[in-house]
Amino acid sequence: MSEKKNIKCIDYKYDEDKYIAQLIEYVNKTYDQHYSQNQYQATEFIIDGGHGEGFCIGNILKYAQRYGKKQGHNRADLMKVLHYALFALHVHDKEVDKRAAL
Repeated sequence: MSEKKNIKCIDYKYDEDKYIAQLIEYVNKTYDQHYSQNQYQATEFIIDGGHGEGFCIGNILKYAQRYGKKQGHNRADLMKVLHYALFALHVHDKEVDKRAAL
C-alpha cells in the first residue's frame, strides 16, 4: 500500500525520479514472468525460512559482480541489484518490526 505524502517538486540532478519509475515498471513485469507463476514466489519461502537477508545480499553481490561480464554492461543486472535491494529492505523492516514487538 502506498502512502501519499506532501512531495515537493525536486529537480533531480541524476534523474532519480526517472529511474525509480523504471524500477517500478521492471518490478511489475516480474510479476508476469516465471517468478510468480504460482501463488507463491520462491523468495517468499526463503524469507519465511529465515534466510532472506543472506539470500538478498548474496543476489545483490552476484548481479553486481556479473555486470559488465555476462552480456556486457547489461542494464538488467543493475535492475536486479535494485530489486533484490528492495527485498532486503522488506526483510530488514520485517525483522525490525519483529524485534520491536518483543
